[in-house]
Amino acid sequence: MSYPDPYGSDERDVRHGARHTGAAPDPYPPYADYDSGGPYAASGAETRHPGHGLSPYPLTDTVLDGPGGSDEPETAGWPLLDADPEPRPPRAPGRRRAGARRRGPAPATGTEASPVKPPSRAGRNLPAAIGVGASLVAVILASLFFWPPAFLAVLAAAVGIGIWEMIRAVRTKGVRPPLLPLLGGGLLMIGLAWWAGPDALSLGLIVTVLATLVWRLADGPAGYHRDISAATLIAVYVPFLAGFAALLAVQPDGDLRVLVTLAAVVLSDTGGYVSGVFLGKHPMAPSVSPKKSWEGFAGSLLATALGSALLLYLLLDVAPAWGALFGLAVSVAAVLGDLGESMIKRDLAIKDMSNLLPGHGGLMDRLDSILFALPTSYLLLALFAPVS
Repeated sequence: MSYPDPYGSDERDVRHGARHTGAAPDPYPPYADYDSGGPYAASGAETRHPGHGLSPYPLTDTVLDGPGGSDEPETAGWPLLDADPEPRPPRAPGRRRAGARRRGPAPATGTEASPVKPPSRAGRNLPAAIGVGASLVAVILASLFFWPPAFLAVLAAAVGIGIWEMIRAVRTKGVRPPLLPLLGGGLLMIGLAWWAGPDALSLGLIVTVLATLVWRLADGPAGYHRDISAATLIAVYVPFLAGFAALLAVQPDGDLRVLVTLAAVVLSDTGGYVSGVFLGKHPMAPSVSPKKSWEGFAGSLLATALGSALLLYLLLDVAPAWGALFGLAVSVAAVLGDLGESMIKRDLAIKDMSNLLPGHGGLMDRLDSILFALPTSYLLLALFAPVS
């Protein structure tokens, strides 16, 4: 099929089967006043029609450059229409239009799920934390008062889990302390403290560090210093400090000594929590633990001093002044232990040591305050309530 040439071209349509030959008539013939030798009067430029004649309709209306003017042609009144526009390609299945992605979320309806409840000011699930904490305390007290060897088993299990959590945490930074010598050395330290006393506990720490030094040799020199440093930290931080719980428990009134120590830590945490939630305004160590405040620390000291003065007077016949001093020292140690573990987690860029305990994180997230409080309590009780 052939199409007429709107500009009157003399070229013939040589395609096969063309019905028209020769030039097609000019659809825009020249008007009467057409001057073929001059410029188009309305444009001010040589804008000739590309065909035989010049269109009687001006292509542009020039607006002079001036205040409020522009050199751009005014073409707003001349819509550009495509005589035969190409069809828009179909969208691929499953694709949305670009405008749909910019729209906001669909309005909520009655059938949709309710919005998530914001976390508490403490930043954790308080009912789960209370339930888990009460269960741990019940297990410890039941084993301590009804069958002391069971307390040794609970203590050994806690040490093993703490060592595993610490090794798991430091491995996020590529540190590889050996697991087996640390687990064996941790159980050795707990047993030596239970049956042989404080000197044997120190000997167990030395044996554990030496065992990790020898064990790590099999993995080659790469990262040796780094791995041994981490292993030494774990050996001191978890089993050595936990060994003081065994030293407290083997005393004739060891159950009461462990009880007042745990009670002091609980009072410190509870007093700091309540004061921090309702009164906390001044951060204590924002780069380490942003949620700790000086007001919470004051609440920890006050609650622990008052509670320990009463408990030590009733259970161990210690003067209230010495009991209050005991509470202040244990509270400071507990807060420092909490900050120390927070510093380790900040360095490792982790939130919790594990997710073993709902509402608490890992077991080490609960032992951090207790581990620092145990040697403090052992020393002060040896002074304030010596064994006869």
